[in-house]
Amino acid sequence: MIADKSPVVRAGLDDYIRKDGRFDVVGVVANGLEFASLAETRRADIGVVGWALPDMTGGALLAMLKRRQIATRIVVYTGDTGTDVLREAIREGAWSFISKSEDPVVLIEALATVARGRLSLPYIDMRTLNSDPLDVLTSRERELLGALANGWTNLQIAARTGISSNTVKYHLKNLYDKLGVSNRAMAVALYVARERDQR
Repeated sequence: MIADKSPVVRAGLDDYIRKDGRFDVVGVVANGLEFASLAETRRADIGVVGWALPDMTGGALLAMLKRRQIATRIVVYTGDTGTDVLREAIREGAWSFISKSEDPVVLIEALATVARGRLSLPYIDMRTLNSDPLDVLTSRERELLGALANGWTNLQIAARTGISSNTVKYHLKNLYDKLGVSNRAMAVALYVARERDQR
């Protein structure tokens, strides 16, 4: 089964996979809910899924399939190959992760590997999965994260670092986005866990 927001990608995958001759395509849909519903009624061994679906991310779809105990093995096929997306895909149980910029033969070989019951993560530097999540922060963002961990308010941070409150808010928003968290408590928890691991 195939799910992707782009009609061109859906049509191209459907045609390319059918022409390979090793696979039958039992469904082609545009979003995650349709994919999950169809997967419950039509048995599909493998799903090729885009990450940015109109109604949810690939990660949310993987989580939904897990909750519904749908055993379709998911191959994430995406243009978003950032390490955060890769980490989430693997954490949520993806069997393969392929960039849309790769030659289509890479996808077909990944499908064949997954069909044999094996994970397929071609051309991924596995070191990026184990890298320090704080490595993506600028020195200013690291400084502010340390201040958050010390319990400073935005006003205190502004006063002590000589930047405006609005600039503090701007840096904190960037910091949260980079760490994949939604608030200061989550950012501090990540910081504390990292500090503990480095002792």
